[in-house]
Amino acid sequence: MKTVILNADDFGVSVPVNDAIEQAHRDGILTTTSLMVTGAACADAVARARTMPRLGVGLHVALAEVPPALPPERIPDLVDANGMFRIEALGTSLAILLRPAVRRQLTAEIEAQFRLFVATGLPLDHVDSHKHMHMHPAIASVVIAVGQRFGMRAGRAPIEPRAVIRKVEPVKGVDIAAPFARRVRTKLRRAGMKAPDHVFGLAWSGGMTPDRLRGILRHLPEGTSEIYLHPATGDYPLAAPGYKYQEELAALLDPAAREIIARGGIRLARFSDL
Repeated sequence: MKTVILNADDFGVSVPVNDAIEQAHRDGILTTTSLMVTGAACADAVARARTMPRLGVGLHVALAEVPPALPPERIPDLVDANGMFRIEALGTSLAILLRPAVRRQLTAEIEAQFRLFVATGLPLDHVDSHKHMHMHPAIASVVIAVGQRFGMRAGRAPIEPRAVIRKVEPVKGVDIAAPFARRVRTKLRRAGMKAPDHVFGLAWSGGMTPDRLRGILRHLPEGTSEIYLHPATGDYPLAAPGYKYQEELAALLDPAAREIIARGGIRLARFSDL
């Protein structure tokens, strides 16, 4: 049996993103979304989610680009002089691995983000992270350990079947994240949590056009797949250069994609349906 979760990342980062996610769920095939609890438009996102009970909302743990949940003085080793995350810097990434004090700061920040999600009153559908920072082994362990205390039951391990991608369109390079993603999937399942068998979105991050989404759906492998996108109705302050936000929205609204799902007997699902 083939099951697919259609997920939109970055819910709450901006109103154009929220607009697109609501439209893609109400009028398209979007089944879940991942909420940035410190995003500038988080309150707007939560208000919309409360009117869409069939939309599965998860926590998008954000350790880059958006502000932290905790005051900077509580997490001095994770932020720069402006109070913004610097976890992507090699020195900080290594410090998380090697220094227990830094891991305690990380744990406190991730716990604070879970608490903000709980405060929304929304059921927790799943957990993933902005820029897949939970591929870092220490971050993955913290997210899972904290998540167990907050009812986390499913997460993303971005293992992308490149053989399927190549049936749709030639791609260059190798998936260097795959070994880390497999370890994350193992950790999730050992903790009794669900993780999709396949995840699509890495090769075409920000470029999941209607043609590409149709191609993936036509060649969808057996088991459970997650396809994640970044829809938006227009540009916004944290928009990534080169991302085709409106085309990704068009992909989620595409009647041909819905027809492929129906003809193929593919089940649309949320993480909580697994």
